[in-house]
Amino acid sequence: MLKLLKHHSFAALRYPEFRLYIMARFLFIMVLTMQATLISWKVFEITKDPFSIGLIGLVEFVPAVIMAIYSGYIIDRTDKKKLLHLSIAGNLLLTILFTFITSKHASSLFSQTFILVCIYSIAFCTGIARAFSGPTSFALVSSLVPKKEMPNAVSWHMSTWQIAGVGGPAIGGILYGAQGITFTFSLMVLLLALSVVVLFFISPKPPQFTVSREPMLKSIREGFRFVWKTKEILGVLSLDLFAVFFGGATALLPYFSEVILKTGAEGLGILRSAPGIGAIAVMMVINFIPMKKDQGRTMLLCVAGFGMTMVVFGLSNMFWISFAALLVSGLLDGISMIVRSTILQTKTPEEMKGRVSALNSIFVISSNELGAFESGFASRLMGVVPSVVFGGMMTLGIVVYTWFKIPTIRKIKY
Repeated sequence: MLKLLKHHSFAALRYPEFRLYIMARFLFIMVLTMQATLISWKVFEITKDPFSIGLIGLVEFVPAVIMAIYSGYIIDRTDKKKLLHLSIAGNLLLTILFTFITSKHASSLFSQTFILVCIYSIAFCTGIARAFSGPTSFALVSSLVPKKEMPNAVSWHMSTWQIAGVGGPAIGGILYGAQGITFTFSLMVLLLALSVVVLFFISPKPPQFTVSREPMLKSIREGFRFVWKTKEILGVLSLDLFAVFFGGATALLPYFSEVILKTGAEGLGILRSAPGIGAIAVMMVINFIPMKKDQGRTMLLCVAGFGMTMVVFGLSNMFWISFAALLVSGLLDGISMIVRSTILQTKTPEEMKGRVSALNSIFVISSNELGAFESGFASRLMGVVPSVVFGGMMTLGIVVYTWFKIPTIRKIKY
């Protein structure tokens, strides 16, 4: 094992605390993706309406964005390990609530409408917790490895996130179909509890600089000003925001799985895991063969390819074609994520990490959760299939606009 870690591709894993962090985050992300799969399926099971699935994204988006601005200020002034610990513990309590409200016992006590309202309410609270967990995770990485190992740490950070993203939906869908939703949520509770325990073995990570006493609003404005002036950061965040906002189709997967492909909960888990499988494949390759040039140009081409895969997915009525389209979308998106994350880590000063990571989370949450709402809303207006095809074409248009109107993005190198 020690001999393996000496290889340059495993450089970041030589540090024990980074390995513990990766283990805790892996369990945490696995639970989040399992939870997303089960909740979307449960809501669709109650309502039979794809728009109601999109509402899950909206109720998570609103508190996450509002609190993210405040969380960045707190992260730069607080022990990052302690803050991550508290946010994961908060998610543990919310998962326990999900376990109860989706159980058969709850169904016998409450109406389906009341259960639906409770699901949305708990999802609202998870949005608050995510406002802290995501940015804190990003900011914590630089405290666990030396700066020279940062690109490798980012690759492992994103790779394990994607592995959890694959395992979560697949395991969640299979267990849901085989053992039921209560058993699956109970397993999630155990996994989150283990994540909380693992974090106890990481030492405190207080701010590594003198914390200024400037007012909160002034500090937040400085974070906005830094991102606005750093065109590489602003450019990659904006591109990801609009591309995923229009091009993401995962929010509507329960509809495709049930109505178009007719594969049930097991098929839903497999489809949700497909993008992660593609992302894992490319990220593991990049761990061993890093991108050394033309990163910006490569990122733009990958985002364009992502849009095309969404068009193919939307038009497909065959399971293997849909799976392949989502697989390739994950592969292309994985490259884009590594470029974006590496730029954020390497170009952000340590004293700005919390605020910049919080702003990044706003872009990510906006593209994912608000994108999920957009998918549900567009499907109501124009139909499910046309809405997905339209979103993919919009992503292509955004890339073309960026390529010609913002040339600094395609010239990004690190």
